[in-house]
Amino acid sequence: MTEKPPALVEPPAGYAQWLADVKSRVHAAQQRASLAVNTEMLRLYWQIGHDIMIRQKEQGWGRKITERLSLDLRTAFPDMKGFSRTNLDYMRAFSEAWPESAISQQAVGKLPWGHNLVLLTKLRTPEERMQYAEAAVRHAWSRNVLTIQIERQVIERQGRAITNFEDTLPAQDSDLAHETLKDPYKLDFLGLGEEAAERAIESALVEHVTEFLLELGAGFAFIGRQIHIHVGDEDFYLDLLFYHVKLHRYVVIELKAEKFKPEHLGQLGFYMTAVDRQVRDPATDGKTLGLLLCKSKDQVVAEYALEDNSKPLGIAEYRLAESLPEPLQASLPTIEQLERELGEG
Repeated sequence: MTEKPPALVEPPAGYAQWLADVKSRVHAAQQRASLAVNTEMLRLYWQIGHDIMIRQKEQGWGRKITERLSLDLRTAFPDMKGFSRTNLDYMRAFSEAWPESAISQQAVGKLPWGHNLVLLTKLRTPEERMQYAEAAVRHAWSRNVLTIQIERQVIERQGRAITNFEDTLPAQDSDLAHETLKDPYKLDFLGLGEEAAERAIESALVEHVTEFLLELGAGFAFIGRQIHIHVGDEDFYLDLLFYHVKLHRYVVIELKAEKFKPEHLGQLGFYMTAVDRQVRDPATDGKTLGLLLCKSKDQVVAEYALEDNSKPLGIAEYRLAESLPEPLQASLPTIEQLERELGEG
């Protein structure tokens, strides 16, 4: 007979807070243990890959040594996955890409092996790999999100929008706000042609708001579309309204399915004033930011239009249909092939 658990008594004062603290420590210990296991595995993979590289380069061992090593390791450790020939080839590439110290000292050592495979196969230089590795750790990107962000060149486009933030924002916000905006914004996930009207783009962005938030970047929260603002005796409607949780500012996004014109900023500035006066909480929120997304722009005209504008504004283009860059083709097998092999292991 199974004994019944003892009846629970009313917990004493302070128990709930103590329990929350214990749970927090358990979670932290689990995370440390997981990170330690991951670090040790990466170090093992690096060392095996380095050994293979040295023996192939200095002792003339051919490529077939990985096939033999794979067979012997899988025989010796039948319960372990990761010793396929494909993965051994990746281990060699991993050791060539990073010094061993990177595993304990840099972001790459905090990422799972699958993330590192993405960095190896889709990026060419150590600088690019490190940028995306740091972003993946900072934003807790899954492997699929990391892949998407690399293919969409998200880091390469960051901070490229034309803005006047340096002149209109406090120094502590200017750099972060500038890096927050991209140019161009890739909206090809909407499935629309280049001639799509503004309202069609708006509707599609709301339908695909998850993808749009990913494209905007970390920190954006969607408030709504066609936000109603009543000023005087007239009604107005903002295209898109967001809130940036790191900047603590509302962000008004206005779409123009045409080439940028200086007068576009007048309308956007009017909406920003309305949000500042009717929506913003002066006690907690900074002045509203504005982003004008247009089909195309003349760089010089945009700079002139922003020069004497006192509101914090950015101007960027959008792309509705643009082919993604082809993944880097190397001599290494694909990640999908590796996954199939690991599944068979």
